[in-house]
Amino acid sequence: MSVPIGEQLRRRKPIVFQHLHHKGEELARNMGTFQLMMFGVGATVGTGIFFVLSEAIPKAGAAVIISFIIAAAAAGLSALCYAEMASAIPVSGSTYSYTYHALGEGAAVLIAGCVLLEYGVAVSAVAVGWSGYFNELLHSLFGFTLPKVLSVSFVTGPDGVPTEGGVNLPAMVLILLCMLLLLRGASESATVNAIMVLIKLGVLVLFTAIGFSAFNADHFNNFFAQAAGISAAAGTIFFSFIGLDAVATAGEEVKNPQKALPRAIIGALLIVTVIYILVAAAGIAAKPVDFFSTEAAGEAGLAKILADVTGNQVWSTILAAGAVISIFSVTLVTLYGQTRILFAVGRDGLIPKKFLQVNQKTMTPTYNTVFVSVLVAIVSGFVPADYLWETVSIGTLVAFSVVAVSIMVLRRTHPDLERPFKVPLYPVVPILTVVACVYVLTGLAAVTWAIFGGWMIIVFAYYWFYGRRHATLNTYKSLEEIAEPKGKDEE
Repeated sequence: MSVPIGEQLRRRKPIVFQHLHHKGEELARNMGTFQLMMFGVGATVGTGIFFVLSEAIPKAGAAVIISFIIAAAAAGLSALCYAEMASAIPVSGSTYSYTYHALGEGAAVLIAGCVLLEYGVAVSAVAVGWSGYFNELLHSLFGFTLPKVLSVSFVTGPDGVPTEGGVNLPAMVLILLCMLLLLRGASESATVNAIMVLIKLGVLVLFTAIGFSAFNADHFNNFFAQAAGISAAAGTIFFSFIGLDAVATAGEEVKNPQKALPRAIIGALLIVTVIYILVAAAGIAAKPVDFFSTEAAGEAGLAKILADVTGNQVWSTILAAGAVISIFSVTLVTLYGQTRILFAVGRDGLIPKKFLQVNQKTMTPTYNTVFVSVLVAIVSGFVPADYLWETVSIGTLVAFSVVAVSIMVLRRTHPDLERPFKVPLYPVVPILTVVACVYVLTGLAAVTWAIFGGWMIIVFAYYWFYGRRHATLNTYKSLEEIAEPKGKDEE
């Protein structure tokens, strides 16, 4: 018996946890709190600092520091909301899963579209930016760079200037290397990521120290000269806080998730915010605002700053090497998040069950990982980063807003749900989260909204013709069939 479309869109997935093992549809719980926190830092630090400065500073000038604070405040409020949701519903799927339980299938489908756009485009954007640092490292170490035909897309950017390129091969190779690591297992990937994150933080501390050694107060003159661009810059920067959402996507592979997830989310936010503000301030202290509009700043800006400040190529080589290693971790974790969201959507039957298949040896979703990796590798090879940054931000902002709304709904519909972590100052924090995200959304360009709207239409059309007919909620006979894994209480 078919369910009316209106009822389908409104129906909510029951919050039920498994008592039985569902072979082939579950992931191994082998990550601890530190590894998870490093996942959040790994997906975040690097993205904003290594490339977004060259996108954000031309918009806001020295006041970009305010933009970072605004983006961090919005992300901080969101982090508290994610911490409560992750402790109450510790499953794969993050925002998508929370929305399905709180707001219903229609909203969940649209949010799935948001987070898939967010992660898929983020992987491609980061990989494109990584390619510039890889070329800088090649030049520093060996005195040559890859020709443009192999390192730059042939597609022209928004300025319409021909690129003389062909395909961004390094970006594609990076994504495929991350795919191979993810196929080996989540625990192995988390360990490698933690090592890369520690290297990354060390390199950025080095940059901060050298940048402030060349402090020039004149670079902060007319601090608010471009104040009108603070909101737009915050919208671009917000892309770099995607790591908070990435932590929540690992909910099904963490030991003691109800405690580990809130700790990891909040810990990652604190580390990320401090590093971002320090590095942004050090960059402006060392270089005038105009520098960040140049081609050199866009390709490997921090390495160029160190070379100019010290007059020694060694330091810039070290930073370029650190960027190559650390941005690898951003790509790795973001790609991981994409595959786990698809895994959750597959469990609910809204996409083919093929995405739900788990390799019993490595306990990873193999088909899912390969499919996603190949698709985003193609995008990174042929789409310039200029078209990608803000598209990620809009998906992230909408997702963060919906998590805040979901908290308020679940507090009413499921008041007795176990919540090891609760948002402080409720309902003020969830409401402020929505307000902050909406404020940042207003700074995004019209073309970004057009791309987002077009993508949402495609997502809903897919749901109309496939998802709603195959949803698991159409046919389940017992709650155990739609129940989700829940971690044990012990670490």
